[in-house]
Amino acid sequence: MYHAKISGLGYYVPENVVTNDDLSKIMDTNDAWIQERTGIKERRHVVRGDGNTTTSMGVKAAEIAIERSGVAREDIDFIIFATLSPDYYFPGPGVLVQRDLGLRTVGALDVRNQCSGFVYAVSIADQYIKTGMYKNILVIGSELHSYGLDMTDRGRGVSVIFGDGAGAAVISREEDLTQGILSTHLHSEGQHAEELVLIAPGMGKRWVSDILKDNDPNDESYFPYMNGQFVFKNAVVRFSEVINEGLQANNLSVSDISMLIPHQANLRISQFIQAKFKLSDEQVYNNIQKFGNTTAASIPIALTEAWEQGKIKKGDLVVLAAFGSGFTWGSVIIRW
Repeated sequence: MYHAKISGLGYYVPENVVTNDDLSKIMDTNDAWIQERTGIKERRHVVRGDGNTTTSMGVKAAEIAIERSGVAREDIDFIIFATLSPDYYFPGPGVLVQRDLGLRTVGALDVRNQCSGFVYAVSIADQYIKTGMYKNILVIGSELHSYGLDMTDRGRGVSVIFGDGAGAAVISREEDLTQGILSTHLHSEGQHAEELVLIAPGMGKRWVSDILKDNDPNDESYFPYMNGQFVFKNAVVRFSEVINEGLQANNLSVSDISMLIPHQANLRISQFIQAKFKLSDEQVYNNIQKFGNTTAASIPIALTEAWEQGKIKKGDLVVLAAFGSGFTWGSVIIRW
């Protein structure tokens, strides 16, 4: 059996910075209120007409990751694209990446696991590499949230949280079994699906034709809904469980963690987990303060930044952990 490692990382965020003060001009909120509840100071939003899409941002991040990996484009065997905000309802963005990067007619898989999307995508890539099916897999997490948010007083509780951006990783075969991805751990609990959800458009509830026919300005089904306190309470439990699960599977302890990269859902969740595991500030990387919650893109963006800043070095034990809509959650244990 082969081993998988991250051979290249990259990220891209739009140039347009949206501060909390900017949001206070269009909805009843303020900087102190947002920071107290989320830790967010600013986020990036695309500007209509600037050419940014979920796919194009993913492509820009991927180009950086591929260059850094040293893997030639023609040697990319497979594409996995995680997002909740695809360019089209179908086809998914994976095939658009294949087209826009000019890759061979390799397979392209789209992952719809929201905040856990990148962790799920890495797990899939890991299995493909381990079994020998593929040698170099491009994994992307990209989100364009800003077009689909309710930027009014009605939607402020959710809309202030999210930002746009993309992160990417090239996952490659590694002969050294002491390095790379040690294990991945995935879970779901669908009974809470409606606690963090976007109902429409959807075949089971409200489709586009229903929305157009009703033309109801008070219809909130096509905006995201989140039961914030309930999500928070479940997140801190599941984060802890899945991190411990990964450590125990590899006979490791919390003291072995060099860097924890949590999904950037809410700074308060990350701080709760940090305190529970008694990790120092140098052992946890957060960037939600400047990028907001970028869902499937948050972990690869944060991982790339941490690596770029020299906070992750060869031999370090790196833990990725995510929790989100579904509910879904998971972890990845990596020996860098």
